[in-house]
Amino acid sequence: MNNMVKENTALQWHPAFFAGLQIELAEEAQYLIFENEHQLGTKPKEIDVLVIKKDSNVAIRKNIGRIFRKHNIIEYKSPEDYLSIDDFYKVLGYGCFYKSDVTTVDAIKAREITISFVTKRYPQKVIRHLAKEKKLQIRKADNGIYYVEGDYFPIQFVVTSQLSVNENFWLHSLTNDLKETSEARKIISRYTNHPKSNLYQSVMEIIVKANKELFEEASGMCNALFDLVKDDVKERIEAEVRAEVRESVKAEVRESVKAEVRESVKAEVRESVKAEVRESVKAE
Repeated sequence: MNNMVKENTALQWHPAFFAGLQIELAEEAQYLIFENEHQLGTKPKEIDVLVIKKDSNVAIRKNIGRIFRKHNIIEYKSPEDYLSIDDFYKVLGYGCFYKSDVTTVDAIKAREITISFVTKRYPQKVIRHLAKEKKLQIRKADNGIYYVEGDYFPIQFVVTSQLSVNENFWLHSLTNDLKETSEARKIISRYTNHPKSNLYQSVMEIIVKANKELFEEASGMCNALFDLVKDDVKERIEAEVRAEVRESVKAEVRESVKAEVRESVKAEVRESVKAEVRESVKAE
């Protein structure tokens, strides 16, 4: 059990979440710009995900994006992690820093910023703190989605374990504790519709790694999954290798051509200098 926890801790959840978020918002992606690990200023502070609406007047219909305004800060906690009270204030500070990190005064309006906290577990201590200490109102907007009303920015908590499977299939499935092999089969079935998508591959890979034993329990499931993705993985690897080899060959050819040109130029210069020297000697 401890080995499984250690293995899961090493998994790269954030890239998978970044991919899953784009999948969830795919139907309205044309209106959005997604930035992974947005750097704040010159110091090592990073926003997990920044989503910027291209047009502030376009309303996002997807449940997790209905709160969105122009600039949308997202903090993601992996299934092994949890959202603490201090995490809340840290990200709230990110919102203030992001608003002020501009070249023109008040270029980003505070009313144009939202903050989303995405976590597997319901952040009970944080919500209790906000209600008691800050007198804020917390309202359930949808399955797994809770709005915080009355703070500096519009804020929502997205609890992935409570999200609707139908509405938010991939974010709901981005977990390390799938219970039934039927869930694994359903995930594979959904994945077969997008085997060549890098976004779906990123999410699928982490789900399988985090729930390896469950996928192995289903007879032949891992083999079926391997057969499903191996051709595409092979194509991607071949493309990457071809690109690497092409760059390597270009560098070799470039050096070879440089050497040839260098020798040719040296020969031309040598003959030119010889001619100049002959004329100089004759003049003497």
